[in-house]
Amino acid sequence: MAGGAILGRDFGRLWAAYAASAVGTRLAFDAFPLIAITVLHRGAAEVSALAALGAAVGAAAAIPLGPWMESRRKRPVMVAADLVRCAALLSVVAAYALGRLGFPHLLVAAVVVAASDIAFGAASGAFLKWLVRPDDLVTAQGRLESTNWTATVLGPPLGGGLIALLGPVATVVADAASYVLSAAGLRAIRAEEPPPRKHPAGQGSRPGVGDLLAGWRHILAHPVLRPLFLHTVLVNGLIMAVAPLLAVLMLGPLGFPPWQYGLAFAVPCLGGLLGARLAGRLVTRFGRHRVLRTAGTLRALWSIGLAFVHPGVTGLLLVMAVECALITCTGVFNPVFAAQRLTLTAPDRVTRVLTAWSVTGKISIAALTALWGLLAVATGPRTAIALAGVLLLATPLLLPRREAREEPEPAPAL
Repeated sequence: MAGGAILGRDFGRLWAAYAASAVGTRLAFDAFPLIAITVLHRGAAEVSALAALGAAVGAAAAIPLGPWMESRRKRPVMVAADLVRCAALLSVVAAYALGRLGFPHLLVAAVVVAASDIAFGAASGAFLKWLVRPDDLVTAQGRLESTNWTATVLGPPLGGGLIALLGPVATVVADAASYVLSAAGLRAIRAEEPPPRKHPAGQGSRPGVGDLLAGWRHILAHPVLRPLFLHTVLVNGLIMAVAPLLAVLMLGPLGFPPWQYGLAFAVPCLGGLLGARLAGRLVTRFGRHRVLRTAGTLRALWSIGLAFVHPGVTGLLLVMAVECALITCTGVFNPVFAAQRLTLTAPDRVTRVLTAWSVTGKISIAALTALWGLLAVATGPRTAIALAGVLLLATPLLLPRREAREEPEPAPAL
């Protein structure tokens, strides 16, 4: 990983750890729903509940972790999150091997993994802010983003082959192993993380209600983070809300075979890889603010095209073109946005801000997905997809209009 060498060996180790867990996660994409269907013989309602409740309850469970992580070194938290996810997944494998796997067990494992995902993401953001120079944040985030898109392209097809050979539990084993590799990579980082700033009420004190809400208070009070927060939550929620509706439309009335449906979303992910690799160069040439506004505006323009999908090759090419444009713009936007968010957040509040952001995002996606499902029942999938596309056209209005300045340090206690 040449980019890791440019940013330092310790970043290379962090990058390798991220790559291991990203590939494992994509290999096991939809493994829990597949287990629920093929092993536990559950229906659509229970499979939907597994996806929705796992994410929503996991997000709620992660809320107290933000203030708890703030007063601790972040690398041990990341290692612990990896090992907790590994243990949750292996518990599913062990229960399956013993013939004792049940739906509640699968649901609890999904909740634990979802909460640990949020904890890992918040701790890793804070750790990255400390590990690399501020001017290198976009480059570092671009490396991680490109890895995510590469795993998205390669993981599901490889996971599908593994499932065909050994069954869905095999991908769960692979995912668990990836977290062990990630923990080992994090342990190999040699830089000594400094002790965090102590919480005003004492490092070991139990977080109060004010601590739990501190991340949201900071975001909503910040003149740049607030519009960026509203923009990203709404855009991501609307994009994800139409995904199941598009699947129903393409695989149902329009008659696309499953392999074409998979192809329509796998190939455009290469655009995400390209966008992530270009993000750093674009920022160097045009500046963060301009790239953030331009990429954020462009990525909102394409989704309405999905309402015009039709049968045949031209319909397939239409979906691929729309998704490629959307994902390429997202690949540019995400690392610049992530770097800007870290830059504008003082070190002693990063985990609370990132936890609040992630929790809101996951709950919003679940809520909008459910709402758009009801809307599709009332109006039809195509109309619901079109309405989401129209609303997305208005989201660039929420992008920050002024140049951001770095958060002064030290930050006052929240």
